[in-house]
This record gives sequence, C-alpha cells and structure tokens, in this order.
Amino acid sequence: MKTTQFIVFILIITTIFGLSAKVNSETDSCSSSLNLQNANLPFDAASLHCLSVWDAHNYILRYSQTSSNIWTFVLSTPAVNSFIAIGFSSNGQMVGSSAIVGWVSSTERTIKQYFLGGTSANLVEPDKGNLQVASNFSLITSQSSRLYLGFQLETSQPQTRLLYSVGPDGFLPVAPNYRLIEHSDKFSTSINYITGQSTSSSQSPYSKLRKSHGVLNMLGWGILLIIGLNADVSTHKALGIIILVLGCLQVMALLVRPEKESKARKYWNWYHQGVGRILIIFAIANVFYGIHLGEKGKAWNAGYGAVLAILVVTAVIFELRLWFKK
Repeated sequence: MKTTQFIVFILIITTIFGLSAKVNSETDSCSSSLNLQNANLPFDAASLHCLSVWDAHNYILRYSQTSSNIWTFVLSTPAVNSFIAIGFSSNGQMVGSSAIVGWVSSTERTIKQYFLGGTSANLVEPDKGNLQVASNFSLITSQSSRLYLGFQLETSQPQTRLLYSVGPDGFLPVAPNYRLIEHSDKFSTSINYITGQSTSSSQSPYSKLRKSHGVLNMLGWGILLIIGLNADVSTHKALGIIILVLGCLQVMALLVRPEKESKARKYWNWYHQGVGRILIIFAIANVFYGIHLGEKGKAWNAGYGAVLAILVVTAVIFELRLWFKK
C-alpha cells in the first residue's frame, strides 16, 4: 500500500512540474504585451503587431515599421538548447534566402546573419546575406523559459515569405566558423504586413510530386508487378523478379540512410542512384520485351518509345533547373 501511495505521489509531482514547465514555456502570447527585462528598446513595444506564426513550436512574431525605412522584428520561442532562426525569402524557399540566427550558451549570446546558398552546411555562410541589418538594435535573451530574438532591418518593405527553424537539441554554433548544421524542424509562412495576417506556406513545392511518386511506386511495385509475375513467361518473369528485388532494396536502403553531414552519405547516394538507374534500364527492357511477347508490333514500340523520349526530356529539364539553382 505504501509503495502504491509513493508511486502516486511521484506521478503527481512529475505532472505538476511538467505542467509548470509547459506553462512557463507558453508565458508569452499575443494577448500580453512584450515585457523584456533589462532591455533598452529604441522603439515603443506597444506598437508592435503580434502573430502566432508556428503553433507546433509556439513561435510568436512581433513586428512594426518603426520609421520610414526601419522595420523591427522580435521573435519569441520556447527556450531551447540550440539555435532559432527567422529567414526572409523571395520565393518561400530556403536556398537563396537570408536568415537572422540567434542562440544563447553558458558563455555568450550571439546573433548572426546567414546566407543560405544551398542545402549543405558549407553553403550556409555566416556574416553574409542580403538583409540590411540596422546597428542600433539587436537582442537575443532568455527570459521566463522563452528566447527572444530581436533585430531591425533597413528597408522600405521586408520580403513577405518568412522561414522559421529550430536547431537540433544540444547543438550550438561555435567559433571560429560558426557553422550551422541542418535544423531539426522548419516552417514557412506568407505574411501581409498591412493586415497582420499570416498564412502557412510550409508545404514543399515538391510535396505533391513526392506523394505521386509514392502512389505510383506502390501501384507499380506492389500491385501491377506482382500481377505480371504470375505470367507463365520465364524470361519476362525473371526480369520482373529482378526489378522487384531491386525495388525492395531501394526502399530498405532508406532505413539506413546516413545524415547529410555524414561522410558515408555520398556513398549511400551513389548506391541509391546507381541501383535506381539499373532499375530503370531493366524496367524499360522488360516493357519492350513484353511488347515483343505480346506481338503488338511496331506501333506499340513507337508509342512507348515516344513516352520514354518525353520522360527523358522532362528529366533533363528538371536536372538543369536543379544545377542552375545550386
């Protein structure tokens, strides 16, 4: 009985502390005014517009045009043992945008601008970017289990596509290069500075393509290919089995994919892309062989060849776009 009471007592205490931590992390909201202790603000905090911009991480953005060409921003987030960031983008994408990044360590408080030139760590460059950051106000502080990142931009109109991110727990950029690693989570919004409305635009432009890719793969590998394997044609069936095995290996490879920063990632990419190309070759060969077995003649070969030509041209166009973006 005493053991049970002790366990219940521990659960109650744990719950109280958990709720306390949650309440502390949510002490800031748009229903309360900004109250930064020991901060000499060069603007009226009451004039700032307030938006809840990322509910999943309780990110709150305050902003205002404090003079004709000065815009003030204060980003409030739960206290984390990592960096927080807000980026400004012309198209809603990370690559090509500039971000203000801040973090608080046991020894220092740091704010830096980064230029996001690509998706790899070496292309995310500190102390570079297209933002004209005003010199009279910058702030990163921890208060009441919240981080506050404040800065001013010299511009008549900031970009309306905003990016938010939080770094992996336990990682803080360090001197001398202050390199960032990939964020643990990100979000993007589109903001109307006049009306104060913010709408989510976090869905990747390739998300629909990825979903279509997944659906077509499930249809092809999981249903149509298995139906084809029931055909009583040994060579055609053998090619189908090889394609099925390679396809399964491709999916299984995702379970052991190294992180982007890992030295082994390039070798995994070589494997994944190489097997993918082999799959395509076998699949094309098997389709032409199936047309031959079905005695469908030159018309079917020409039709499938035309489809392949369109796919190849499309793939080349997308590859060139990716290269130009890099």
